[in-house]
Formats: sequence, structure tokens, C-alpha cells
Amino acid sequence: MASSLQNLLKEEGFERGKEISLRNPSSAKPDESVALPIYICHARKSLGKPEHDAEETITRNGSSVFSSRRVSNSDRPKPKSSTNDGTPRRDEPAIDDVAIRAVISILGGFTGKYIKDEIFRGMIKGKCSSCLTRRKTGSDDGVFENMKLGIESIDSLVQNPGNKKELRMKALRNSIELLSIVASLNSKKTRNGSTCGVPNSHLSACAQLYLSILYKLERNHRISARHLLQVFCDSAFLARTHLLPDLWEHLFLPHLLHLKVWYHKELELLSNLDYGEKEKRMKVLCKLYNDQMDMGTAKFAMYYKEWLKIGAKAPAVPTVPLPSSPSFRSSRRRSSDSFASRSSINKNLYRTVFGTTELQSIELDHRIRASMDICHLQAEENEFTDEENYNGCNYVHNMTKTRRSSSSQIYRTPRTDLLPETRKSDHFRLFTCQSGPTECLVNGKNVVRHSSMRRKDNVHLPLSDLSRSIATICSSDNLTECEIAVRLLTKAWLESHGGPAIEAAIAKAPVIEGILEVLFASSDDEILELAISILAEFVARSEVNRQIILNSDPHLEIFLRLLRNSSLFLKAAVLLYLIKPKAKQMISTDWVPLVLRVLEFGEQLQTLFTVRCSPQVAAFYVLDQLLTGFNEDRNLENASQVVSLGGLNLLIRNVEMGGVLERNNAAMIISCCIRADGSCRNYVADKINKASLLELIVGNHKDSNGSVIALLTELLCLNRRTQISKFLNDLLNGWGGLNTMHILMVYLQKAQPEERPLVAAILLQLDLLSFCREIL
Repeated sequence: MASSLQNLLKEEGFERGKEISLRNPSSAKPDESVALPIYICHARKSLGKPEHDAEETITRNGSSVFSSRRVSNSDRPKPKSSTNDGTPRRDEPAIDDVAIRAVISILGGFTGKYIKDEIFRGMIKGKCSSCLTRRKTGSDDGVFENMKLGIESIDSLVQNPGNKKELRMKALRNSIELLSIVASLNSKKTRNGSTCGVPNSHLSACAQLYLSILYKLERNHRISARHLLQVFCDSAFLARTHLLPDLWEHLFLPHLLHLKVWYHKELELLSNLDYGEKEKRMKVLCKLYNDQMDMGTAKFAMYYKEWLKIGAKAPAVPTVPLPSSPSFRSSRRRSSDSFASRSSINKNLYRTVFGTTELQSIELDHRIRASMDICHLQAEENEFTDEENYNGCNYVHNMTKTRRSSSSQIYRTPRTDLLPETRKSDHFRLFTCQSGPTECLVNGKNVVRHSSMRRKDNVHLPLSDLSRSIATICSSDNLTECEIAVRLLTKAWLESHGGPAIEAAIAKAPVIEGILEVLFASSDDEILELAISILAEFVARSEVNRQIILNSDPHLEIFLRLLRNSSLFLKAAVLLYLIKPKAKQMISTDWVPLVLRVLEFGEQLQTLFTVRCSPQVAAFYVLDQLLTGFNEDRNLENASQVVSLGGLNLLIRNVEMGGVLERNNAAMIISCCIRADGSCRNYVADKINKASLLELIVGNHKDSNGSVIALLTELLCLNRRTQISKFLNDLLNGWGGLNTMHILMVYLQKAQPEERPLVAAILLQLDLLSFCREIL
């Protein structure tokens, strides 16, 4: 881990041309070291230094969309209690100043951007204002006045940096005093309360955010960083989903990926349940996931705050266990006992977030989680009951900058007997299927509620309902209506098992184009997943459907949007692979980083109704198009981008594991990267497993594509003879008890004519080395 701290330091620009001395780097076990996020982006200069074990990182603006594969907390030895923050296994040494500076730099980058970037400043101010909108009048207006004056003072200081030092210091002190009063609302006595209808935790979080900026202006970077971390302690959910999602993704998400993996596995298990049971369990799963993610975020915020104490010793790495609920696969039953067991992962956490002392605070917190747009909470929401707020909870967690819970969640059991004419809306526009008004499921955005409605198991949609859904998806301008139509169409498809009748009815160009428009416009991850899955079914059954999708989205803009989705990018990659786009359609510069993310996290098969596919297969297909499908200059440019984003580590790993086809593809792409950037040749030669290459050569006897031989040829073109000798010596060790010379001789006899000179050259090099060994 010491090397990863060095990496972070270099990423943030603290290196001054000399190595950082590391004391006994091998003395600590991986799980005993101090944890910091490790990123897959490596500096190109490290690729020429195979002897240097640290994986360098390059500087990037904004948050990282990647995080390297790390040992999750769930894989570590669990403490006796799930609420334990972890017990130190030994007396930790004082934290290296380098590590502290790296953490401060990461956090300071955010506050620095606020000071320098006017657009970013306005965005943060708007987010805070939306959270602090008073929902009722009261005697506590002074808190909001203090907050307003503090923010205005900060903006004045930022916009007028040339003020006299005495005036500037006085303004800073006044602002700190005002905001500290607001931040004090998060005390033990008042944190569960509210002020004028706004949760005190939200007020405190916003105050801590601006205190961080104030101390940045005062050049007190350590205290600034501590206040910024306190934002995640005061209101973890608000901070990670609304106020600071990019910073959360950069600093906290790498520690909590095991929760995300668990969440999506549980979602998979719910896919075959009946509607009513699935609905109930989704709500429970949503609650469990968000509570555990909030708890983990708060724990790691406190962990990093401990880092920033002067002279502090390294704290124990927090333990964030998976929710202790039984898997949904075990039973389809739902009793009050099982509900209670699922709902009480951490009683202390529940008391903190949903404390019983302030019913109003509970309602407000639920309402925030269930709101369609966290920026536009309306005063009339106070009239909702707690039960209604809970029922509106969207089980999909990650919808930053969009509505928190799509209103389509309410329509999982819609009243299809009430179908008034649709109302036109600017919220959603179809480009190809606009034939005019049609009957639909709702009137504008009015919610149709009927608590007594229940769907029976195995009841197929009446033909009239199916026809209305088809008409809606083809002609309605209302996003909510189209989301409901997608839900009904997929339900009909699943209940009929994709029979010929239903396929003939809905697998048509207008319906496919309508579903694509929903994919482009919707922010509801459940709807997006249903749409992706049914399109995968269509494409798997007909080449015509594949072509319809390509014609409707020629530049793959919809797929770029889906690949940026942190929840569905793996399923989107599978659908992309099924439609087999060509390089000429991938003109965006964002493709390489997005595909590398799929390659990193796409080990498990994805299920899209009856279609099953590995996202890594999709990633290799797209990389092949990006690195070989353009003209030479563009191919080399894309390959260089793979190198600069740290993709070589992923590719080297994939040469060693997986299917033969994927391993060959990885070898081919590595060859392209070496041709584009020869400085990485030494790095690959040092890191790659030579036995794996020989294993691939043996496996390629029947179906050779020459990728491994091409890679070996590239790797033999090293600059120094000593490096070539070392590589050949490693190669001579053989594989599985087989002699390397024998493996290549057998391969030579069956190789393609264009491969034979290359194989012969490698054999000659190995023979010369063996001869030299005998002489010496």
C-alpha cells in the first residue's frame, strides 16, 4: 500500500524528481496497510521501468470513472460485531506525511475548483440552495440568514481577491463564525431534528462545505480538508448523491464496491419473482443498500479525518460488512419476521437516520430519498404520510443530477382500465414515431393510485392493454407514460416466454425506436434495464432488429449514455456487442475509457432475460474495432489512449485468465499498444506471464490467429541485450512440464505461412541462448 500512497502523491503533483523512501515495503501484509483508493490509470513513464513495482498514476481532472481491483472489505476477516469499526491488529506507525499531503490534495482539488471556476461555483451554490429551501415558516429564520450571509461573503471574497489583507481576514473570520453556528446544528441533541422543515443534518452539511472553502481561502488546507470530510459524516446520503457525487466516487466508492456488487446480485435474484413479491423485496433491498452505503461512507469519512490529525497514528481500516439479510434466492416467502431481520442491519445506524424522537425528521428523510428531483422539493410534500413516502422509494440508488425516484415506480401495478387521452409534454420527445395523441396509462403526471389493486400470478395482459402499450411507446410525448409502456411490454414478453405471437406484435421498427428513445431520456435504472433486456431479446432473434437499432442510433449516443451509467454499464455493453457496431460509428473520444471500465469489472456473465453474455467479450470486440477499424493514425491514437489510461494492466491480467478467445484478443490488443507506444514494451515484457503465452500457443494449434506469436515478436525487440536475454530465459522455463522449444516446433509445423518466419526467428533466438548456456 505504501507504493499506492506514492502513486497518489505523484498523481496530485507532489513529486519533486526524487524517489520517496519506503521503509520495509514488504513487511506489512496487504490487509494491514493503510487503505487509499488505487486507480488503474498509470503514468507512461512507469512503463519503461519494469523494476519499479509501484504503478504510477496520471493526473486527471474531475472524478475517476475507474478504480482498480482491490480486496473488498467483505473478503477481509470480519469483526465479531457488524457494527464494529475494526480493531487495530497492531500499533500503527505515524502516518507518512506524504500520504497526508496526498489526501489533502485530493480534497483540496474540489475547494480549489470552487475558487477558480465560476460555473462550478454557481452549480454548488444552486445545489445547496435547493437543499435549504424552507418548507414552512418558523422562529428559526436566523439560521438561514446566517447561511445566506456566509455564502454571500465567501462569493465576495472569491470574486474580489485584491481586498486589503485586514478587511479580508475580518470577512473570513465573520463568515467562519456565521457558518459555525449553522454547523453546530449537527450536535447529538439536534441532529435528528429540523429547522423550518429542513433537516438539521442538511443544514450542517452545507455549512461544513462552505467552511471548507473558507479555510481554503485562508490557506489552511488541512482544516479545509477535515471540514469537507465532515460533509459526508453529517449527511452521507445527501453528500454522495447530490452535493459531492464526483468526490464521493473518487475517494469513497473504491472502498465500497463490494456493496454495489452485492446489490446487483440481489437484483438479479429478484428478476423471476412475481410482481407483488418483487415490489416488496425491492423496497427492502433499496433500504438495506442505501443505509449500508451511507454507513460505509460516514465510516471512511471519519477514517480520513483521523488521518488529518497532527501527529496521529494510522487508524484501523473501517469494516463495512455486507447487509446481514438472507439472500433472496433462499425463499419466496415474506413474513414480518424476515422483514424485521432484513431491516435491522445496524440498529444504531437506524436510530441515527430514522430516529424515533422526531417523526417529522423521519418523514423528511424518507421524502428526500423518494423525491423525483432533490432540487425541487415542494412544500405540499409535508402532507404525505410516512407510508406513502416509503412506498415511493426507488430501489435504484444512483441517479445523481436527475430525479431520485421515477414516478414510474408508482405504476408497477397500474390501473389499465383508466386510460384518458394523453397530454403533450416537453419533457420527452420522440423523433421517429410521432403520430399524434393516443390513449395511455396516465394523464400527464397525475398519479393513478389504487391500494386495493393486486396482480394475480400468471395473469397475461389483455390484448387491449398490450395494444395500448404499443400505441403509447410509438406515439406518446410523455416520458412517464412510455416508461409504463416499457414495463407492460416486458411483462407481456416474459409471461408469454417470448412466443411467436408476442414477438410478431412488438418486435417492430416503431416499437424498437420508441424503446430506444426511452433509453435516451429515462433516468429510472429499472426501466433502463428492462428496455436493454427486451432489446437484447429482439436482436438475438433477428438480424433485422439489429439493423433497426443501428439505423436509429448511428453514432451510438444512447450506448455512450448507458455506458456512463454506474449501475447498468455491463448490461449495456452486452447489448452493444449484440448489435455489432463498426468502428466508423464510434467517433467519440470517450469510448476507450468506458470500454476499459467494462473490461475491468465485466468478469461475471450478465443475464438479459434469456440472453447471457460476458461483458468482457463485448469489451474486447469494441477494443478491436477501436484499435484496428480506423485509419492508421486513429488506430495508433486509440492504442496510445489505452496505454495512458492504464489499460495494459487489465490486458496483461486477461492474458493469464479467461477463455482462449478472450486471451488471444488481449494479446492482440497488447501488440497494438506496443506498436503505438514503444516505451511500454519493457513494462509488458517484465510483467506478462510467459507461461500463459506458451499455454495459449499450445491451445492455438487448431485455430491460430497469430496474436501470441505477434506479441512475442514485439517483446523481443527490447532495447538492451540483457533485457532480451532475461525475457528469453523466462520463456525457456516452459509450461506445464513441456519444453518451450518443443512447443514452438510443433506450432511451426501447423502455423500459417505468414507466421512461420516469426516462429522460426523466435526458435533461433532460444537456440542461441541455450547454446550460450552450454558453453558457459
